Amino acid sequence: MQNYSVSVTGDAPAPFRQITIPMSDGTVLTGRLWLPETPLADKVPLVLEWIPYRQSDGTALADSMMHGYFAESGIAAARVDLRGSGNSEGLLHDEYLKQEQDDACEVIAWFAAQDWCNGNVGLIGISWGGFAGLQIAARRPPALKAIITACSTDNRYTDDVHFMGGTLLSDGMQWGAGLFAQLGRPADPEHVGARWREIWMNRLEGIETPPLATWMSHMERDAFWKHGSVCENYDDIACPVWAVGGWVDGYTDPILRLMENLSVPRRALIGPWTHMYPTWGQPGPKIGFLQECMRWWRHWLMDEDTGIMNEPMLTLWLGKDPKPDTRNPEIEGRWIGLPAWPPTAPEQVLYPDDRRLAPARGATEDTIVVDSPLTLGTWGGEWCPLDGGGNGPEFAADARADDGMSLCFETAPLTEPVFLVGMPRLALRLSFEGPRALLVLRLNEVAPDGTSARVSYTLRRLKRPEGVAAGEAFEVEIPLKGVAHEFAPGCRIRLAISTSYWPMAWPEPAQNAVTIHPGSMSLLLPGMPPEAIHDQPEFGPPIHACPVPSEVLVPGQISRDVTWDLASGRVELISRSKRATWVLDGQTMGGEGGHAYAIDPGDGASARARFHSIQRYDREGWSVRLETSSLVYWEQGKMVLDSSYEAFEGDEQVFTRTWKHHFDY
Repeated sequence: MQNYSVSVTGDAPAPFRQITIPMSDGTVLTGRLWLPETPLADKVPLVLEWIPYRQSDGTALADSMMHGYFAESGIAAARVDLRGSGNSEGLLHDEYLKQEQDDACEVIAWFAAQDWCNGNVGLIGISWGGFAGLQIAARRPPALKAIITACSTDNRYTDDVHFMGGTLLSDGMQWGAGLFAQLGRPADPEHVGARWREIWMNRLEGIETPPLATWMSHMERDAFWKHGSVCENYDDIACPVWAVGGWVDGYTDPILRLMENLSVPRRALIGPWTHMYPTWGQPGPKIGFLQECMRWWRHWLMDEDTGIMNEPMLTLWLGKDPKPDTRNPEIEGRWIGLPAWPPTAPEQVLYPDDRRLAPARGATEDTIVVDSPLTLGTWGGEWCPLDGGGNGPEFAADARADDGMSLCFETAPLTEPVFLVGMPRLALRLSFEGPRALLVLRLNEVAPDGTSARVSYTLRRLKRPEGVAAGEAFEVEIPLKGVAHEFAPGCRIRLAISTSYWPMAWPEPAQNAVTIHPGSMSLLLPGMPPEAIHDQPEFGPPIHACPVPSEVLVPGQISRDVTWDLASGRVELISRSKRATWVLDGQTMGGEGGHAYAIDPGDGASARARFHSIQRYDREGWSVRLETSSLVYWEQGKMVLDSSYEAFEGDEQVFTRTWKHHFDY
């Protein structure tokens, strides 16, 4: 496996200009534009990234590295802040609203009409920007000719940070608290002048409801989640799509569904990465992603045959020999190519034989009750490690401790490799007494030394089918996350079943035991497709343009501690983050924050989650501080969200507001 260090092109950042874009309703958006000094043609296409994360400071380094590279390669690129973010006017209330899409269509048309543009626009984005690419493509603005969508989803309920299998995710709470903090960030007086305070106070007063409160008001998939979910009609998308992600990220199944259901020219790239562009991919290997992007843009925006569409539709990392570690996991492997999805993969079926997994069904207990300690999952990491660019120990650890508290079935040591390419599925018969129940499935590779590495998993908040009574058994088939993996000889495949995975999954408040009928179980493992192409060439080395100048005054610090009260059994996981204090273009930025979870091992109603953030922005003669807090807990059978927002100009508090919301779960 080749794992390159990232190289920088040139000794200076690519030149750019700050721009303003007028909207039809009078609102003015701001952005940053890179025009090529050596264009590929008299008129060139534009690549747009459309997100709310402050192009003049928050994402300035990353923007200059990626969009500067596109400009150095001969095309134009732009980063525009959404309405109500950065230095753009207006209000930002929530993610993926119709207003956001309307604005994007206007902005695309505005760029396409510029005298230097050939009329063709592409969209690139990761996470929010990746979502935006799919959603805007579904609106079919005429100038949009192709998109690259990274770490995004076609279904905002089933495969996003808010829920997994109907289970409320702590990552979603964490992200909701983070977006809440962003809503009141100030405009920069260096860019908007004396109007900064008017813009800032409008944003603060415009915070009507914390986004997390809105999301928790929709615990089931309804019209709220269908909006922005392109799976509602894949044929709405008419331009070519390149979908990119990583097996360690939370957003890989949508890539496979896009390949299956889109009717436009499309490609997929899934590597051994979490929530980041492959240029900087972790755990690795990093690849020359930006070079591949340019092949894509030249093909679809400049009508050049770069050969990129002659390659396999899907390029997948076939993982091998995983080494779990909360901070620095490793996944060896190689690239394979597939011409289409779903593949024609042979399927291996494993059955319980006592507590073994075997090719033939054996003797088992009639029923097994699974009622896991609610502290199970403490070492399971986050649903989307390093989301937002953090560097904390957020990956899954060695799963032996969690396996020891789970119902496990495992194979004998393998005598030859076993390939898994696709979505494993577990069919079984089960029952439960409570109104709902949480079932967690993990597929692990157990090394000869006992190390247990999570390969795939899922959370499923079960609901009885219509007409099935409490305690009555029914059949389900539950898919796990898709993956491409090679289980090595000498290792064992372990299926671990539990009724908790805290704090990733919010627990049921009571009665969460599930009765399993093991004699009915079958584990289906899709194997290596015969059409797989195994001689895939390695990608080139990762490169990017020179970043804009900045200086770190005080390095950041991150900690993630677990405390276990041996008297009560109560467990707390506390993550603290002291952001680096850094200077860019005369502005100093910094802050701190964290999240904390607590639970008692036998009481789901004891679960609590707290999120807090302090953000600081300073220039000479100008100082702003924002402090936010979000607390989630149970109270009299309801979930409760307490939220607060405070803003300071210098040492003077200029805004404060609190909210309290109650929800059914």
